[in-house]
This record gives sequence, C-alpha cells and structure tokens, in this order.
Amino acid sequence: MSHLETDLIHLGREFNESKAVVTPIYQTSTYLADADLSAYIVAATEAKHPHFYQRHGNPTNSQAAAILAGLEKTEDALVLATGMAAISSAILAVVKAGNHIVTQQSLYSGTMLFFKEFLADYEVSVTFVDQKDNEAFANAIQDNTKLIYVETPSNPNLDITDLAFIGALGKKHGITTMVDNTFASPINQTPRDFGIDIVLHSATKYLGGHSDLTAGAVCGSKDYIKSVWRRALVLGGALSPFDSWLLLRGMKTLAMRVKQINSNALQLANFFSTHPAVKYTGYVGLSSHPQFELANRQMRGGTGMLCIEVIGDSEEQAYKNAQQVLSKLQVFANAASLGGVESLVVHPASMWGSHHDKTQKSSAGITMGMLRISVGIEHIEDLVADFEQALTGLSR
Repeated sequence: MSHLETDLIHLGREFNESKAVVTPIYQTSTYLADADLSAYIVAATEAKHPHFYQRHGNPTNSQAAAILAGLEKTEDALVLATGMAAISSAILAVVKAGNHIVTQQSLYSGTMLFFKEFLADYEVSVTFVDQKDNEAFANAIQDNTKLIYVETPSNPNLDITDLAFIGALGKKHGITTMVDNTFASPINQTPRDFGIDIVLHSATKYLGGHSDLTAGAVCGSKDYIKSVWRRALVLGGALSPFDSWLLLRGMKTLAMRVKQINSNALQLANFFSTHPAVKYTGYVGLSSHPQFELANRQMRGGTGMLCIEVIGDSEEQAYKNAQQVLSKLQVFANAASLGGVESLVVHPASMWGSHHDKTQKSSAGITMGMLRISVGIEHIEDLVADFEQALTGLSR
C-alpha cells in the first residue's frame, strides 16, 4: 500500500493512455465514436465516461477524480467547474422539495446564500445551529431531515464541528452527512475516518494551490457520485480540461505545501497571541483555542487558516484599525480566496457585506475588527515582520 505523497503523483495513471510522463490536456469538446453502436451507447450514458463529450467527462478529469477519491478514502469522486458547483450539485443529489437540512450558523457565504435563498425557492427547509453544540444538531432533526451539512474548520472564524458525533448521528437516524473539507484539506483531516458520507472541496484552494484555477470536488460512494454527475450534467458545471490539468499539477505538491503552510501558520498564530494590538487569535493549533482538544482528535495539522481581531473599543475604531493594517501590509495581499502559495488577508465583514446583515454576521462570529488570514509558503520571518510593522500604532 502506497503512502499519500506517492498517491498524489501516481493515482489514476490508467487514464493517461499516452507515453507522456505528464498527463496531457485533452483539449477537445468531443471524441470519435467506434462503429460499434453498442459501445457508443455505453459512452453516451455511462457516468463520467472519459471519451464521449466534455460535459460528460474526459481523461484528465478522471485522473484528478481518482486522486481525490484516494485522498478522501471514498469509492469515487467527481470534479466540477467551481466549489459552488460541487456544493450545489452534491446537495441537490440528496434533497428534494419537502425535505429538511440541518446545518451550522457559520458557513462559507456562497453556501449560506444557497441554503437561505435558492433552496427556500424550492421548498427545502434549513435549520441553522451552533456547530460547537452537539446536542443542537441532535435536537434540530425532524422526520423529514435528509441531510446534515457541516464545514470544519468554519469560514471565517475557525470553529470546529465534532465529525465523529455528526457521523454517528447521521448513521443513527439514517440521514446523509456531508462536510466541506476545504479549510483543512485531506492532508490535515479525513472526514471518512469519522463516518461522514460525503466530502466536498473548493479545489480552487489548497488542492490547486496556486490561485490560477477554479474547481470543485465531490467525494462519495459510486452510486452517489453517479447521481451527482447526472445533476451536474444538466446544470452544466463541467470542469475544463485545462483547469483539470492545473489541478493535477497542483495536487502533486499538496503534501509538501500544506506541511510548510501548517508550520508557518502556527508560528504566526503564536506571534499574534502575545501581540498587544491583537484582541483575539483564532487558530485551531493553539492550546488557547476553545476546541483545541477536539481539533487534535480529528485533525493532523492546524491548516493555514487563522483569524485575528484587532483592538478597538468601538466597532468604528476596530474597523478603522483593520483598514489601517490592510493598507500597511506588504507581503500579505488583500485578496479573496485562500490556500495558495502566497499569503492573503481579507476583511470578512466587508467581503461578505452584501450577503450577511448585522444579525447574521454576529451569529457567524464576524466582527468589524476581524481579519481572515490565509498563510502561504513564504519565509516565516518575513510574514511575522510584515504584520509587526502593520500592527504598529493602532488606537483603541
């Protein structure tokens, strides 16, 4: 049995039918059919067939999916055009009108919009609970609950959901469980180890790792992935061959990148935890994190994501201080997304301003002084020095 680092390079090689060491980009929308019509019928109807039509699948996508299924310990996987294409297609393959979903209050903003606006139009009800409260999940289950959807660590406040509890809860009630594993990556966390049925990724982030592609992934059983594929086929969320090739390239170095990122993030979090201009540091690898023991039980590393809250005795002052820090940073770029080799920082209250009202921001733990940080692979001394100078001179 090979190790993870080896699988990232070699899984799915059967889909590379050429003699090229690097998988080719199958830059074609359609494929020549055999004269045998029975074979053509199979190609036209089989899920993810790699040699029929690009919207159905292609060899590059098949290899990327094979690697992801191996990483997440599932039978199969499907790659799609974006993280939201993966999330929406995966959920629509589980629920229908009249069904109910239990989820958490702190979620990626796109997922939150999907739950609160899109699904409401199609008569799917959703209950939001505090992800730190196991009993809240259990108490929210109804007779028509078909899905428990979680995200851990959460975006942006780095709260942890107890995966073992969620997995067992789903099994007890016959409810499908689904987790967005984007923030952790398969290097730091494997939800299947805790009984979770379906694993999702915005592959744009750590899996791609170079901020040069958008992609999403769904990992689960063969029958379930076939169901997701049928939804995606009509919704049109196909991943392009070029982006799939970039994803393959990115995943080859995933283990190395994440290990360096984990190390950088922990050292930067330790720096923040003692800085007088930082009111709060949220990082799952710090013993001060309220759920540190839980994180240690279900994660192998702390990820590169952390959040801080800068000082400010009022919301207005905290907002001004956050702006000041952003304007002074030189290594950290003020840009959306995360998980790349470069370090990024954003102000969640501004980035999600149009998606969350004041009450929603409060329930999600988003404050005016909060900064969400995605740590890259730069030298840690340069990252610390950049924040050291940016945090200087903040007022209360």
